[in-house]
Amino acid sequence: MRTKADWASEILSSHERLLGVALAPANLSPEAAARWLDEGADFCVLAHDASTDPRFVYANAATLRCFGYSADEFIGLPSRLSAEAPNREERDALLQRVSRDGFATGYRGLRIAKDGTRFWIEDVTVWNLVDADGIRIGQAATYRQITGA
Repeated sequence: MRTKADWASEILSSHERLLGVALAPANLSPEAAARWLDEGADFCVLAHDASTDPRFVYANAATLRCFGYSADEFIGLPSRLSAEAPNREERDALLQRVSRDGFATGYRGLRIAKDGTRFWIEDVTVWNLVDADGIRIGQAATYRQITGA
């Protein structure tokens, strides 16, 4: 079973491989980069697994603040529940595009916080998480911009 640090490492390495850009500062060791992504990044990063009904496996501190969940509440939550039912088709189309192309940029989607507040995530980048053996183990997303609904 992967730990939070394992997921962070997969997120960082897959992002750099697929998009050609590092998410973490270049001068950090892999362990320090994973810790920075989790605790120090000022942008949201989250990931779900590759199961039939994907569940969140990673959320950094910025994401947990954004959605208003604790890590224990968020990890394991079906990722489809982060969007309202009428908006899930758009989200599903995005995830299919990522499955096909490896990543997608420029997405905007309406999301739901724990307390029911709706908010837009904007200029979202979503990419496949691919392990060292080339197996897709999930998908990750990052965004910096959030606006009220």
